[in-house]
Amino acid sequence: MPENDPWEYSLYIPNDLRAVTVSRRTLRLILTMHGLIRLVDVAELLATELVSNAVRHTKGPAALRVRWSPPGTLRIGAWDADPEPPEPPVVFGRAEDLDEEGRGLELVRACADGWGWHPLARHGNRGKYVWCELAG
Repeated sequence: MPENDPWEYSLYIPNDLRAVTVSRRTLRLILTMHGLIRLVDVAELLATELVSNAVRHTKGPAALRVRWSPPGTLRIGAWDADPEPPEPPVVFGRAEDLDEEGRGLELVRACADGWGWHPLARHGNRGKYVWCELAG
């Protein structure tokens, strides 16, 4: 499939920390098969943070969505069943921010070309979708 054709994949995952590794490896395979190996390292980091947040901070299932839009935008997103907004990113560099928790969205903000979130409601289910984009 040429790099100029759009595509999208969704991976539905249980609320299980092992899903983070499954998501990361699946993403690597998708990008490699589509000739986007140059994006793999950063995309894996971003997906890991998004999926990890979805699994750690919610009680229900989650999903990873990966979408390529020509001429060169990769969107990575994680859906979860909690409609509450994600915690705002912590700004790196302050002594009080040395804790291991709470740095995921700051990594996303720092490494992605853009990111955001929006609430979702479908078939009576509520949740949110947190996404980021990489220019390819």
